[in-house]
Amino acid sequence: MKSFYLTAAITAATLALPALPALAQTAEITIGITTTTTGPGAALGIPERNALEFVPKEIGGVPLKVIVLDDGGDPTTATTNARRFVTESKADIIMGSALTPPTIAVSNVANEAGIPHFGLAPFPITPERMKWSVAMPQPIPIMGKVLYEHMKSKGVKTVGYIGYSDSYGDLWFNDFKAQGVPMGMTLADEERFARPDTSVTGQVLKLVAANPDAILVGASGTAAALPQTELRERGYQGLIYQTHGAASMDFIRIAGKAAEGVLMASGPVMDPEDQPDEAATKKPGLALNTAYEGKYGPNSRSQFAGHSYDAFEILKRVIPTALKTAKPGTPEFREAIRQALLSEREIAASQGVYNFTEKDRYGLDDRSRILLTVKNGKYTLVK
Repeated sequence: MKSFYLTAAITAATLALPALPALAQTAEITIGITTTTTGPGAALGIPERNALEFVPKEIGGVPLKVIVLDDGGDPTTATTNARRFVTESKADIIMGSALTPPTIAVSNVANEAGIPHFGLAPFPITPERMKWSVAMPQPIPIMGKVLYEHMKSKGVKTVGYIGYSDSYGDLWFNDFKAQGVPMGMTLADEERFARPDTSVTGQVLKLVAANPDAILVGASGTAAALPQTELRERGYQGLIYQTHGAASMDFIRIAGKAAEGVLMASGPVMDPEDQPDEAATKKPGLALNTAYEGKYGPNSRSQFAGHSYDAFEILKRVIPTALKTAKPGTPEFREAIRQALLSEREIAASQGVYNFTEKDRYGLDDRSRILLTVKNGKYTLVK
């Protein structure tokens, strides 16, 4: 298990989560972040980690102590990391992870311990996870709707689905049934693959044989390029739709010519330049991309960088409010953070404008989505 430290190190893991004692207040705010910087999900987690170079070092006059650990995309490791944040680091805030299954695991720990949790991947926020968790990525129903509406506008009647054989793949498949089917589309075939798989030939051959009008790919990161490439290599000529989990320059790099013409839901951070000046997401999107591409090179921007960056944009609003009533390092401060997440409105960030409520833990609306295609090796806004 590798770790990446922005401040002081922490000690070895404590696997059990005992009841928390009363904590003395501290002179800094501790934020524990578990993300995926190795393994199949590294293409998502590395940009999330990189974006931390461009977030504030203090908020409200209080220094931030940020501790980052790698979970390799494994829910068990993510659970261990989260417990370390609780028992050893006495974290005020927890973030993570980059993938859906480990994010669920982190949310379970955070809600058990009573610590505000910012999920950096889409995940089902069930009643037992609702009190302390919020999600930074756009909710799948918002992103799915823009895809199904485009399908409908193009006369799509039959849709094939290929997605991960895990909770992320389930989220997208269930959303298609909930939104796409009522719009008049039917499912022609459903195929699944595991994140580490290096071939989806069998699944793609079945999809091509079904000959749907369009295919929806419920995958993320560089692995989303695998079905994209094989579908084109096997001669599929219909429309291919990718989810916002694939929205990065790595997708184009891996898929190459097969990426041409793909239709992809994305957060606005992938194209702030074409947003109107009055768009609330334009300024933070430009700020992030300018800093990120300034260090990591042209066209290195990533939707995933926006998730961690935006968590700190939100903290810039909620921490000063929480500091009015409580001090860091105390249960009262964690509760004040939770309450401030609900009271602060119209929090503008690179990926959307956040308005969390007790029941809406994503807090986003249609301002958080755009539709992109790839033309001549570059993302282009679909207008």
